[in-house]
Amino acid sequence: MTQTFAGICPLTHLGVLRAQGADAVQFIHSQLTQDFVLLDAGHARLAAFCNAKGRMQASFIGLKPAPDTVLLVCSRDLLERTLKRLSMFVLRAKCKLTDASADFQLLGLAGAAVPNDLPTAPWSMQHSDGAYTIALYPAQDQARALWLAPVDCPPPSAPALDLDTWLWGEVMAGVATVSAAVFEQFVPQMLNYESVGGVSFKKGCYPGQEVVARSQFRGTLKRRAYVVRADGPLSAGSEVFAQGDDEQPVGMVVQAAPAPEGSWCAIVSMQIQASSQPLHVAGTPLQLLPLPYPLLEDI
Repeated sequence: MTQTFAGICPLTHLGVLRAQGADAVQFIHSQLTQDFVLLDAGHARLAAFCNAKGRMQASFIGLKPAPDTVLLVCSRDLLERTLKRLSMFVLRAKCKLTDASADFQLLGLAGAAVPNDLPTAPWSMQHSDGAYTIALYPAQDQARALWLAPVDCPPPSAPALDLDTWLWGEVMAGVATVSAAVFEQFVPQMLNYESVGGVSFKKGCYPGQEVVARSQFRGTLKRRAYVVRADGPLSAGSEVFAQGDDEQPVGMVVQAAPAPEGSWCAIVSMQIQASSQPLHVAGTPLQLLPLPYPLLEDI
């Protein structure tokens, strides 16, 4: 099922949270699963915000446009909740947290719309004329990037790409974005975040760090993220069942999108042992597709 797609898509389902102040970088560093203190001008970060039990409350693509500023791109339906939650921990830190969504444009670039000189390594970043272009994981062998710029910055010129096709590409890339439908459902490794640059095991403590580390180093992880295809609609938060047992779900749909040829594709997080069994969502059979990146065996 190889599909080609290219163009530019406004990412209306995402928003931007801004942390600014003398302590902003250190504060964000202390709250998320990735290292923002050592983040340089040529890279962005994939990161998760977890509760004390290691369950993801939000996921971000973060960048540091200035020494006192961090921008975090996340699912818009979680932004207000995340802003309130993070604000509880600011205390006396010199850090102001705001919803900066109205100040920025967010575009998805795919195929020929991705600049030729953008490094292909995921989370590599370029800054030019006020705009930031971040390399994402490819989908169906098509390059993909996130473009973030102030609202008055001229957008790049390329054919339009519809949002459904962009979201399908997100699914096929296998890197899940946490939305309200799956709030606090997954430890980062259940979404393969340690294998796609979303977790640093060398940085200091953050909420849920002990659980995340234990899942990694004590062999307690029993769930992983997979990419699946179905002939009927799928939606985030739906339970996944193995054939013959409709009582105990073996997983959950993390995000889903219609495919260009008419089927549906999704990222599901489920029990590793169930991956070899026939699976379904509400009676709709699932076909397991190859994971588009290797899982890291050694961190």
